[in-house]
Amino acid sequence: MSAAIRFHDLTLGYDRHPVIHHLDGAVRRGSLTAVVGPNGAGKSTLLKGIVGTLKPLQGKVTVEAGRQHVAWLPQAADVDRSFPINVYDLVSMGLLRGSGLFGGIGRRDRHRIEEAVAAVGLTGFEDRAIGTLSGGQMQRALFARLLLQDAQVILLDEPLTAIDAKTAADLLALVRRWHSEERTVVAVLHDLDTVRSMFPETLLVAREAVAWGATGEVLTAENLLRARRMLEAPDRSAETCARAA
Repeated sequence: MSAAIRFHDLTLGYDRHPVIHHLDGAVRRGSLTAVVGPNGAGKSTLLKGIVGTLKPLQGKVTVEAGRQHVAWLPQAADVDRSFPINVYDLVSMGLLRGSGLFGGIGRRDRHRIEEAVAAVGLTGFEDRAIGTLSGGQMQRALFARLLLQDAQVILLDEPLTAIDAKTAADLLALVRRWHSEERTVVAVLHDLDTVRSMFPETLLVAREAVAWGATGEVLTAENLLRARRMLEAPDRSAETCARAA
């Protein structure tokens, strides 16, 4: 199977200080891949590099379908919930890629929005301001927006953090749906039990790739201990990488 995402000697960081180093490899098209590692390992940074909001310090990321076919769910803490918008309008933003900012919403689009809202269990919440939603309700609304983006590559940054068990189960059902549709899903996760039960492939990182492959072979006690020790070690190369031209 061909690669949906490929990393070519990729180094990502901030202010020339690398966070994740010299990553090589590929995410298979249609695969379901978890990204795990200790706090500060570079997991969220890696997703930002894939979506293109963070430029490489070295190397590159290539997305087979092009970044216009990538949908990204950032961490909940990165979403401004004080913005004066209701659930319906938030979800409808998933259509912007196809209709443009001033393209308007037609009857077919309204039907698609209603379907997406229903798919995440928020029918009846359309007029609610997002600032009044619980954490789980907000995550459901963001998943509805992802549904409307209809992307071939879906990036999820800690999608199950600080939500109730019922919401987590419902959102994982949507992830399974995307996988059954042969979309490529990459998710940053902390719950290793969820990773083991649902994600066939895992990338374990700790500033660099510790292990990458079948989940059962990656999430060994030895690899997890190595990842923790690697992150605790001083990063002596933190100022050696220059931003690629």
